[in-house]
Amino acid sequence: MWRRFSLTIGIIALLCLAAGAQTVDEVIAKNVQAHGGMEKLKAVKTIRSTGKFTQGSFRAGFSQENKRPNKVREENTIQGLTSIDAYDGQTGWRVSPFGGRKDPQLLSEDDLKGLIEDADVDGQLVDYKAKGHKAELVGHDPVEGTDCYKIKLTLKNGDVRNYYIDSDSYLEIKMESQRIVRGSLEENETYFGDYEKVDGVYYPFAFQTAEKGQPESDRVQYTVDKVEVNVPIPDDRFSMPGAPATKPAAKSGAGQ
Repeated sequence: MWRRFSLTIGIIALLCLAAGAQTVDEVIAKNVQAHGGMEKLKAVKTIRSTGKFTQGSFRAGFSQENKRPNKVREENTIQGLTSIDAYDGQTGWRVSPFGGRKDPQLLSEDDLKGLIEDADVDGQLVDYKAKGHKAELVGHDPVEGTDCYKIKLTLKNGDVRNYYIDSDSYLEIKMESQRIVRGSLEENETYFGDYEKVDGVYYPFAFQTAEKGQPESDRVQYTVDKVEVNVPIPDDRFSMPGAPATKPAAKSGAGQ
């Protein structure tokens, strides 16, 4: 009798778990809704984010501009000098004055991969199937004490991202990225926080990045001061100025 009772309880428990289980598409749908919903996300045509980042005593400013369908411009300003990485949907280029280069140079294929990912206004989870990505709900995994759904997203280009979605708010808390750069595996972690609503969409106003496994003290701390949505941004902000270079920068990273 006791064995049969225990077996019955076990079956009921499994059925309850199955009823409460969610698919990867259901979790992603709730993540989209948590950010403001698909309609609000798709209404965003341009974004401009500005702020600062720190690492120890180091301080610098940054900005990022995005424009649909796939344009991005990222700037870092240090001691009066500004570096630029930009992609206009076809060409990726860089200005790196810190090494004495003030003329734009074409990006290598490896450097361009990450910039193309950044050019996605909605992020890789939104419409992932249409973009050629593959998503898998790995299960639950805590992040600094918070229960999260873990989603493994394999991008069309072969890069892998692991998203940790808060099981209560359904917003991202952490993202791990894995990509091959110049023949070597590069793994990084990004932690998100301080979400604020701008024109109906929630954006993280604080995030931290580091190589995977680095202690918290070594993370680069980003603070967003302002997010502007649907501001006019001309297309030439993303286009490579002047005549294009004759060949892309070497994959070895020399001079970059």
